[in-house]
Amino acid sequence: MAHLLGGENLSISFGTRTVLDGVTVGLNYGDRIGVVGRNGDGKSTLMRLLAQRITADAGRVTWRRGLDVGYLDQGDVLDGDLDVGRAIVGDRADHEWAANPRIREIMAGLVGDVDWHARVNSLSGGQRRRVALAKLLIEPHDVIMLDEPTNHLDVEGVAWLARHLKGRWRANEGAFLVVTHDRWFLDEVSTDTWEVHDGIVEPFEGGYAAYVLARAERDRMAAVVEGKRQNLMKKELAWLRRGAPARTSKPKFRIEAANALIADVPEPRDSVALSRMATARLGKDVVDLEGVTLAYDDESPLLDNVTLRLAPGERVGVVGVNGAGKSTLLRLLSGEIAPTSGRVKRGKTVVPAVLSQDVRELDDVADLRVVEVIQREKQTFAIGGKELTAGQLVEQLGFTNQKQWTRVSELSGGERRRLQLLRLLVGEPNVLMLDEPTNDLDTDTLAAVEDVLDGWPGTLVVVSHDRYLLERVTDHQLALLGDGKVRALPGGVDQYLALREAALASGAVAGSGPAPASGAGTADGGASPAASGAAGGSGATEAEKRQARKDLNRVERQLGKLTDQEAKLHAQMAEAAEDYGRLGELNAQLQALLAEKEGLELEWLEASEVLE
Repeated sequence: MAHLLGGENLSISFGTRTVLDGVTVGLNYGDRIGVVGRNGDGKSTLMRLLAQRITADAGRVTWRRGLDVGYLDQGDVLDGDLDVGRAIVGDRADHEWAANPRIREIMAGLVGDVDWHARVNSLSGGQRRRVALAKLLIEPHDVIMLDEPTNHLDVEGVAWLARHLKGRWRANEGAFLVVTHDRWFLDEVSTDTWEVHDGIVEPFEGGYAAYVLARAERDRMAAVVEGKRQNLMKKELAWLRRGAPARTSKPKFRIEAANALIADVPEPRDSVALSRMATARLGKDVVDLEGVTLAYDDESPLLDNVTLRLAPGERVGVVGVNGAGKSTLLRLLSGEIAPTSGRVKRGKTVVPAVLSQDVRELDDVADLRVVEVIQREKQTFAIGGKELTAGQLVEQLGFTNQKQWTRVSELSGGERRRLQLLRLLVGEPNVLMLDEPTNDLDTDTLAAVEDVLDGWPGTLVVVSHDRYLLERVTDHQLALLGDGKVRALPGGVDQYLALREAALASGAVAGSGPAPASGAGTADGGASPAASGAAGGSGATEAEKRQARKDLNRVERQLGKLTDQEAKLHAQMAEAAEDYGRLGELNAQLQALLAEKEGLELEWLEASEVLE
């Protein structure tokens, strides 16, 4: 493959800390590379070096002659005084860009719903991010570098960007480098992964899932080597005590890497140390919304006649377009706000805790140190039959001895979120509500937080655009599509995307997500560069709607039974891990069940569209 750009023996330090030390990397035509690593380990620094935005202390960066590199900064670099049109296309006339189908597709996919004449500084964070992406993607760059491109994007925006990057070039053309904490996005777009850690860059083949497996295998092999060394030391010590060494048998390792890794993976709901923390008893009643409507001033209601019941121990994820009322729903459930009409019923034993998007709950302890924040809750904690100090507890969530004495005001965004989550948990709530908990967290920290949530025994409600997290820690999802209703998603996030695509195609639901990738740009300077569909409903008769409701109830019951059968099959497969014949039979049953389940989900989707 032809070489595009590279860095040779790159080293850079900030103060006394060396971020990169003698790193050599390169990009070739066809490379699709995701960059992962802990916050502060140098992911963005590496990208800025390769983009020639900053200069290394040592080493050099070389580009192929005539190379065109597009760079999306992590922060907002748009001129806020420009209107949206000029911010994206500059002074080019409409006919110059609207005649290009590739540009029209980008406009429709990212800014189809954004006012073409609005000032950039009047836009929301998500809209500004999509404008910046559109400005970058309409240009024919040879290499694209994206620093946290999914920040502020909703599920649809992330899915659209993934589709675009996968189809932007042919297999042996172009290249991109992306830094992101969105693990679904990494898995979807990248074919190779760079891990930045301890001043080096370590390459892995494959996307995020392959990287996790490879890293686990690397750590396992390191543990084997360390185990052998420890065994040798024990034998030497025994020889010194007893004289001649006893005859020992050499350990036998039957290593099949993939099977060994899978066999060692614990169940997703396995308990962890923090989960054994005492949780306030939760009765049979949690929170019920009964016919709730919430509206501000004369605007259309954010929630319209919504009925929702949370059960003890339920784990539910919430997805939806920006502005559809996801955070408002959490505030209703927590009791922070009251509905315009309807009833909110809370159980007498409910002890809620809410992690907000901006972690404003830590403002009142900004001058305290990390360990002091937890000490204010309690001095000691009984976890798993052991008594831990506040220092030992915060260390379990990644705060080293040095970090424990850092003031809260000096913590990074990711560290603040970790601290606030721990603070919420030590308060012993039984209903935990998380609003965009993945903001500012790196992939390693996300895995640690998910580990904590896996074993947490109370009711969990998570609002997030991170579909990996939602599918990882919740058992089912709900959707807010911008029409004031709350819908169940037996088909998960994929079903939500299908519903949005169908709704946008028919123009039936207003929302802030990107428009479908169809329609040409307007040449008369209209409010949006993408053509919009005519509004209208499904047009179904009352008899058809009644039948659709019956079909929905029937399909949901069948899906529930199939889900139970699927869980039993997985359990049987785990028990028959060494019996390959039996395992093959069970796998055949599982595939048949999944096919039946997929058919029912499509049937559910068709019935739900009748009721739209």
